[in-house]
Amino acid sequence: QVQLHESGGGSVQAGESLRLSCEPSVRVATAYAMEWFRRPPGKEREFVARIRWRDGTTDYADSVKGRFTISKDNDKNMVYLQMNTLKSEDTGVYYCALDPMGWRSAQEARDYNYWGQGTQVTVSS
Repeated sequence: QVQLHESGGGSVQAGESLRLSCEPSVRVATAYAMEWFRRPPGKEREFVARIRWRDGTTDYADSVKGRFTISKDNDKNMVYLQMNTLKSEDTGVYYCALDPMGWRSAQEARDYNYWGQGTQVTVSS
């Protein structure tokens, strides 16, 4: 059974930074992608960022481009989300997802099967 464990959430002021970490219980294969989603209060889960394990190719939601950076450590089998210049609209529960399908053409949360428990990020303005 695949398990994902996120950490690093917290409460910060607008403009500050946080770094989230995700550790899968299985070795991430080169064909996989690792992704971050978030669920803002009262809203559906939405795509934030993804990284292709094979070559490190990344992709971001428009709302976080230039502020968030997804990265990976192959040796540690970890994926990270560096979040800078946080805004109040970044508030939500952040989830790590493992995608054995690799690089999908669309990132719909309902299509993913492997999720972490989530970590809360609260940004106060």
